[in-house]
Amino acid sequence: MNRYLRELADRRLAVRLALSGRVHQYPEIQALRRFLSTFAVDCLFDVGANRGQYATMVRRDAGYRGLILSFEPNPDVFAELQKHAASDGHWHVFNMALSDFDGTASFNIMAADQFSSLKKPSGAQDAIFAERNKVTKTVDMQCRRLDGLLPELTARHGFARPFLKMDTQGHDLSVCEGAGDALGVMLGVQTELGVRPIYEGGAGYRAMIDWLEARSFVPSAFFANNKGHFPLLVEMDGIFVNRALVQD
Repeated sequence: MNRYLRELADRRLAVRLALSGRVHQYPEIQALRRFLSTFAVDCLFDVGANRGQYATMVRRDAGYRGLILSFEPNPDVFAELQKHAASDGHWHVFNMALSDFDGTASFNIMAADQFSSLKKPSGAQDAIFAERNKVTKTVDMQCRRLDGLLPELTARHGFARPFLKMDTQGHDLSVCEGAGDALGVMLGVQTELGVRPIYEGGAGYRAMIDWLEARSFVPSAFFANNKGHFPLLVEMDGIFVNRALVQD
């Protein structure tokens, strides 16, 4: 009976996503629902939050009810993020970037704001991105290392089982490097994996997978991160699990 009910709920989710044009998110939602529940995640670091689409998705579709800490550098987009989080007492937002240093840096606002990044667009990016992924202005932005910020946030919110999600447009590796040894407290990591990188100096998917594996994070799931990849895959997302959770 339980299996039947789960399958029925899965089918309802698939239909709802299809009707809203989000069927490509089905694998991600299923993977997150299982991961966050199985490992009792109590804090989700949402790095590169944009308007809060990811946080909204894990609340509405993946059934996550725990703490969410969202980080978004773009000041214009951050105002919208604040509005979306205002009615949720377990969702806190920060107008800053996470990186591998503490200080200020120029943040590039792109024509399509979801592409905005601390990195510059690659001159070799696919033509379909050229108009959307170009710098329209830059703003000075506060950057923090996660290893320095984590103790402050742990003391304030009292979480013990965090999960790190990153969508920083080519900057995910720098976020991980800025976590230092604190990365080891994460139960899992979700990162964007560039198959055909569209930012200068962005880590390719093989390099990112190898970097995480060297630090005891192994693949749990892979999926395309939007519906526009055909016939060549441009980017995908990967969820990696802390090896300590799955050791025999």
